[in-house]
Amino acid sequence: MFRHSPPAPEWFTADASVLGVALVFPLQGPAGMFGPTCELCARLAAEEVNRAGGVLGRELRLLPVDGGASPREIAEHVEALVDLGVVQGVTGWHISSVRQALAPRIAHRVPYVYTALYEGGEHTAGVFLTSETPRDQLRPAMGLLAHERGVRRWFVVGNDYVWPRRTARAAQSYARESGGVVGGEAYLPLGTHDFEPVLRRIERSDADAVLMLLVGSDAVRFNRAFAAYGLDVRCLRLSTLMDENMLMASGPSATHDLYSTAGFFASLANQDTLDFHGQYAARYGVEAPALGSLGESCYEGVLLLAALLKRAGTLDMAAIGAAAGTVSYEGPRGLLHLRDSHVRQRIYLARADGLDFDVLTELDLHGSRS
Repeated sequence: MFRHSPPAPEWFTADASVLGVALVFPLQGPAGMFGPTCELCARLAAEEVNRAGGVLGRELRLLPVDGGASPREIAEHVEALVDLGVVQGVTGWHISSVRQALAPRIAHRVPYVYTALYEGGEHTAGVFLTSETPRDQLRPAMGLLAHERGVRRWFVVGNDYVWPRRTARAAQSYARESGGVVGGEAYLPLGTHDFEPVLRRIERSDADAVLMLLVGSDAVRFNRAFAAYGLDVRCLRLSTLMDENMLMASGPSATHDLYSTAGFFASLANQDTLDFHGQYAARYGVEAPALGSLGESCYEGVLLLAALLKRAGTLDMAAIGAAAGTVSYEGPRGLLHLRDSHVRQRIYLARADGLDFDVLTELDLHGSRS
């Protein structure tokens, strides 16, 4: 049953002194485990923006919206907030099915900064994207694992919606580029608990690698089942959606030979990441939810939204779109720039090491574009 988002605080009415932003992130379902860190990181960024004077002379305030509900209900909820003049922008981490429902309703009216990695190909005017796409993230990772680990036969396990299916389609061509093949695919409903039929298929397929395109707690349960079935000694796993919270929930006994590729890892030993750790710990304490790429993306979503509005100097969507190509912002991943409404970024390959990731290398993107 749909659980409504928390009611709007009393101050959330149309107010010329406040710039309202709908923060759409999951509070339920398989991705609900990301919710706490997504919200805390976004709030940290909003506080930073407000300390620097806000946006267009207004205080930036976040309104949480449950991005784990049905796409239609989320889209109706956010559209109503825009209709009422309560929010002047939208950001957050949520799955592609939500983005596809939401973008046509609001992107021509308010800027929409989407922070989740996705399948690529989003060019709706007014949508700006901060995270990874398969061409930049998956293609070089698959190529490197083919070269270094001799991977030739892949098996794809994903949830049954647009991001896994389109990413798997791209993976087929990436496998061929390195002399391999995708030998099998399985798509499962969000919230799946029984993975035994899929594990039997993987066992019979002679796959030497599994591409995991599973969300949140589904990936956690799959990792545990995969290891319990004994497949972790014959197949490596590669995920494009595996953050530190998922790694810890899986447990070290379930993550042998598990690789992840992303634009941010909390274990990156550079000054920007260390500074971000310090800010987060100082604000929320050492008991706060672990930092990871998905929460960090919401921090960047707020920063990019503020940068877009500041550069345009107005809430007018035509002006925001015209100025977008010159927008940059600085965050935990350093100084980043927009090009074709996508953030250009570095991508890394890491391997699970106990309850953390060992970042192995920065991937060579070969000038790839979304």
